[in-house]
Amino acid sequence: MKNRRILISQSKPTDVNSIYFKLAEKHELEISFKPFFSIEPVDAKEFRQQRISILEHTAVIFSSKNSIDYFFKICQQLKLEIPKEMKYFCIMEPVANYLQKYILLRKRKIFVGQGNLTGLFDLFLKHREEKYLVISSQNRKMEISGFFEENSIDYSEAALFNVSSNDLSGLELKDFGILVFFSPADVKSLFDNFPTYEQNETLIACFGPTTVITAKGAGLKVSIEAPIPQALSMSSAIELYMKNSN
Repeated sequence: MKNRRILISQSKPTDVNSIYFKLAEKHELEISFKPFFSIEPVDAKEFRQQRISILEHTAVIFSSKNSIDYFFKICQQLKLEIPKEMKYFCIMEPVANYLQKYILLRKRKIFVGQGNLTGLFDLFLKHREEKYLVISSQNRKMEISGFFEENSIDYSEAALFNVSSNDLSGLELKDFGILVFFSPADVKSLFDNFPTYEQNETLIACFGPTTVITAKGAGLKVSIEAPIPQALSMSSAIELYMKNSN
């Protein structure tokens, strides 16, 4: 079956015990890996040019694990000590849990959304007195900017990394039955590389509601979604699809 050939838009796992390898063996799948985009952090010099004072803010908004890494990396470069009173607003629980790499979660005020930034809007209104720092990429305007401006909530947008589409010209997408995306940047890269791409019978799998919305907005039909109650990870969502299709 063609659907047993799967392309994951991420780097190949280095762990031999990766769930994807076990999934491939269990269901006789052929899984390939190819990152669709690259991320490069800005350095302290570039950040200073944005004229943003991190310590003037009382809350930080994270939409990904990468945004957390780059935030604390720039703080380290600038030799800033983040106060314990700082509040953190995260797009979803896995992102919030990732904060423990840098801080003690039980000692901080952390607020969690349901997988997209709009899910945090009610929380922003409840905490409208905060001065928010939105962590973003240099080439992406965050959708919450309009919300903050409409509701007269104080915020700054800090571009801490650059996202660029990788060269996918060597891929024969028609050879794969399932394409797996984890970020809106994956969808953007697809059409950057193949502007006339037609999905036809290929199945699209997406992780996260923002990725799903982006894919559908680009005219793609999404057949596999995660997280859902029955499948919290993408690997389990693919396995669920395989069981149902069989």
